[in-house]
Amino acid sequence: MNKFEQLGLNESLVLAIKDLGFENPSEVQEKAIPLLLEKDIDIVALAQTGTGKTAAFGFPLIQKINAENRGTQALILSPTRELCLQITNEIKLYSKYVKGLHTVAVYGGASINDQARDIKRGAQIIVATPGRMQDMITRNLVNIENIEYCVLDEADEMLNMGFYEDIRSILSHTPDSKKTWLFSATMPQEVARIAKDFMDTPTEITVGHKNQGSTNVSHEFYVVNARDRYSALKRLADVNPDIFSVIFCRTKRDTQAVAEKLVEDGYNAAALHGDLSQAQRDGVMKSFRGRQIQMLVATDVAARGIDVDDVTHVINYQLPDEVETYTHRSGRTGRAGKTGTSIVIISKSEMRKISQIERIMKTKFIEKNVPSGMEICEIQLLHLANKINDVAVDSEIDNYLPKINEVLAELSKEDLVKKIVSMEFNRFISYYRKSRDLTSQPSERRTGEVPTDGAVRYFVNIGQRDDFDWMSLKDFLRETLELGRDDLFKVDVKEGFSFFNTDAEHADKVMSILNGYEHNGRRINVEISNNDGGSNSRRRDHGGRSGGGDRNRGPRPGGDRNFAPRGERSDRGERSDRGERSDRGESRGYERRDDNREPRNERRGPARRSDSSTSAPARRPRRS
Repeated sequence: MNKFEQLGLNESLVLAIKDLGFENPSEVQEKAIPLLLEKDIDIVALAQTGTGKTAAFGFPLIQKINAENRGTQALILSPTRELCLQITNEIKLYSKYVKGLHTVAVYGGASINDQARDIKRGAQIIVATPGRMQDMITRNLVNIENIEYCVLDEADEMLNMGFYEDIRSILSHTPDSKKTWLFSATMPQEVARIAKDFMDTPTEITVGHKNQGSTNVSHEFYVVNARDRYSALKRLADVNPDIFSVIFCRTKRDTQAVAEKLVEDGYNAAALHGDLSQAQRDGVMKSFRGRQIQMLVATDVAARGIDVDDVTHVINYQLPDEVETYTHRSGRTGRAGKTGTSIVIISKSEMRKISQIERIMKTKFIEKNVPSGMEICEIQLLHLANKINDVAVDSEIDNYLPKINEVLAELSKEDLVKKIVSMEFNRFISYYRKSRDLTSQPSERRTGEVPTDGAVRYFVNIGQRDDFDWMSLKDFLRETLELGRDDLFKVDVKEGFSFFNTDAEHADKVMSILNGYEHNGRRINVEISNNDGGSNSRRRDHGGRSGGGDRNRGPRPGGDRNFAPRGERSDRGERSDRGERSDRGESRGYERRDDNREPRNERRGPARRSDSSTSAPARRPRRS
C-alpha cells in the first residue's frame, strides 16, 4: 500500500501521487492531511519552505470539494504571481483524475476579464494574490460568499508585504461557517493576529520549532570590507564550480546592478525583480529551471514564487531587516530532503545581526574566510580534470585521429595534459595570481579604541585641495560607505583634511572601508579624532558652511539597523499591476543606494578569449 493511502486519501488522488513519483509523505503532510480529512476545523500549520505544504493542504482540499457543483467552494491566497501559478499547476496535477474539477489562477499582470470569464465558466478552486482578488471583488467579478474553505498560504510573507488590510477585506466577503487553513513558515505577530481575528480556536501543527530554518541547510558567513562585497561574491561562485544559486539583494536597483556586473564578468546570471514584465519574469524562471542560468539575483518578493529543485546555495548579498525574511531565503535550498548552504556576506558593522538570527532561528552560523586566489585555482583545476575524465567520446572522432595525432606527435603525454588543461586554466591563474586577501582584518591604522556608543568624530586626509566642499564630501562618503542621508553629520572640510561624524554603530564600517581606499590616485587614511567637533548634539549641514551640523534630525531611513518586528512598521509597499505590490525593499524605509561599486582592478574575473594569450585583461569564462 502506498504510504499516502494510509493517510486516508482516495483512489483518484493516490493515482495522481503515483504519477508524480511521490513515495513518502513529508512530516507536515503526515500531520496535516489526516487531520484535515477527518475533521472540519481551522488549522495553523507552521513548516519551512520546501517541506511540501502545498500538498499538505492541496490533497485534503481536493478530496473535500464537490466536483459536481460548479460553484466556487475554495479560495487559496498566496503572496506573489509566481507562487499563485505554481500552486495552481500543482493543484491541477493532483486533481488530474477528478472529473469536472477546475482550478483558476487570479493574479496581476494578466487580463482581469479573462480571469473573470474562466471563473464564470466554473471554478471550484480559485488561487489568487490578495491585490487582484480584492480588485475583482470591488468590480463584482467574483463571488466568494458561499465558499467552504479558505487557505492562506505563506501567510507570514503576505502580511510582510503589507496585505493585511486586503486579507481582512477579502475575508469579510466570506461566510463565517467556512474553515480557514493557515500555512506559514514563521509565526510573527501579524500571523497570530489573523489567527485570533478570523479563525475559530485553530488547531496548531508545528514542524520543527517556530521560526526555525530547515535542518538540511548549513549556514555560513564571510566578513569582508563593504567595498569587497562583490569581489567576495565572485570568489564564492568560483570556489563552487557547479553552483546553482539564488542571490538575494534588498532592492530592485541593487538586484539589477549585481546581475549586470555578473553577466559582464562572464557568469550565467540574471535578475528577477518587480520591475520586470510578467513575460520577462517567466523567461528568466524558465531559463533558471533549465539551468541556463546558474546565478539568479532576486529580491525577496520576486523570489517567493521560486520552487526549483537542487538549488545548491542561497547567497545573502545583503541581509534583510527581519529574521523571518532570512528564514524564507534560506528555505530556497535544502528542499525535499536534500542538503544546501546559506551564505551571508557581511561587513564587520553587521556582525550583531548574525547573533540575532542564531538566537531566533536556534541555529549556528559558521564563520569562514573568503577563499584565496590559489585555493580557487586548485579547485577549478581539479574540476576541469574531472570534466575531461567524464566526457563522453563520440566514435566519429576516430575518423579525425590520424591528422590530430600528426599535429600532436611531438608532445609527450605530460605535455599534452598540461596544454589541454591550460586552455581553460590559464585565465584563472592569470586573474588570481596576485589577488589579495578579501577577509576583513582589523585596521592597523586605528588610533585608540573605537567607541561603542554615542557619536564618533573622524579625521580624514582629503579636503579642499581634492576639490571637496562639505556637501560633495558628504555625498562621496555616503556613497562609498553606503550610509543613509542623515548617518553622516558635522562635516567640516579644511584645505588638506576634513572631519565628519557618524554614530558609533557605523565606526567599524568607516574604518574598514575608507582606510586604504583610493580616490583619484590618492590613498585615503582615516583616524578616530579626539576632537568631538563641538557639541555632541547633531546639527544639520547648511549650504555655504563647511562645518555645520544636524538640527531637528528625524529617524534615519538607511544604514545598518537591528532586525525590527514588522508590527512596528506602517509602510505598506507600493502597488503595481492592479493590486500587486512592488518589491518591499524599496518601499519600507530602505535608503536607495547607488550601485555597489568595485575598484576597477577587482571588477573583472577571467573569461574566455579567442586565443591563449593572457597578457590582456581576462574575463571569467561563461559557465556551461
